[in-house]
Amino acid sequence: MERVLGIDVGGTSIKVGLFSLEGSLDAVTKIPTGSLVSTAAFAQVTEGLKQLLEDNGGTSADVVAIGLDIPGPVDSDGKVGFLPNIELDPKGLQHAILDEFPNACLAFVNDANAAALGELWQGTAKGVSDMVLVALGTGVGGGVVVNGQLVSGAFGAGGEIGHITVNRDETLPCGCGRYGCLEQYASAKGVVRVYKEECELEGIDPVALDGPTDTLSVFNAYRADDPAAKLAVDGMADYLGFALATISTIVDPEVYLIGGGVGGGFDLFSSQLRAAYVRYCLPTSSGARILPASLGNQAAMYGCAYQALQMRNA
Repeated sequence: MERVLGIDVGGTSIKVGLFSLEGSLDAVTKIPTGSLVSTAAFAQVTEGLKQLLEDNGGTSADVVAIGLDIPGPVDSDGKVGFLPNIELDPKGLQHAILDEFPNACLAFVNDANAAALGELWQGTAKGVSDMVLVALGTGVGGGVVVNGQLVSGAFGAGGEIGHITVNRDETLPCGCGRYGCLEQYASAKGVVRVYKEECELEGIDPVALDGPTDTLSVFNAYRADDPAAKLAVDGMADYLGFALATISTIVDPEVYLIGGGVGGGFDLFSSQLRAAYVRYCLPTSSGARILPASLGNQAAMYGCAYQALQMRNA
């Protein structure tokens, strides 16, 4: 039976999905990772892949397509821009996988772009040809799909939505070194930071926070009518609406999907986000739908598998 692997590489583990050619997810495994730069480390990955197949009645020869995504920019030629959160030799890992699965073609993409493709293939955006995924997590990432094709850009920076400038008056630098990026307000770190700043300005004590990315507590404070939480969340929605309106002037998608950990509070800020988007966008783009993503942390597995199938069928 022909199978497809979707391999989602993270900083501490690799999530792997075993798919049918039709897109059903038959099994999932997780392979712990550390530094992925040695022959021994690559062997640990390939052994985990083979074990997944063996446990599900398959062999390496059954795999006809493999999708591999990583947490860093990847251009259309497969060149990696930078890897800020992982020690990885991408080419070494690719070669090790292809050596083990000689019947497979391999697609290599950025993880946020892969998540967008996953939602397009089997998630909320199924049947949509033009969409943008915005992943609101520790940072802000994204994926842009136009006419059913991923837009990675000449240098792999297509979809770096978190670094759209939304506040030119910001004096605090973003992690990228620039100022006023969307990531500074709409990421988990950004929401918590702004909440604490607003508490100080309002002269109130913040709620107990479980670390610098605890948006759940901020959202709960919002529901309890905490004025600082309201300022932080409503401000995040306003900046995000402005960013989406900016994107619409360039790619004009039919659907925006909001995912990531912060996206889990979508019901809380969706009306404010919609209002901000309509306020800032061109009237011709006001019909774009803004929806929650549905595949969660499996979206990238689906997406890189889909990209591999697209490559095989091209």
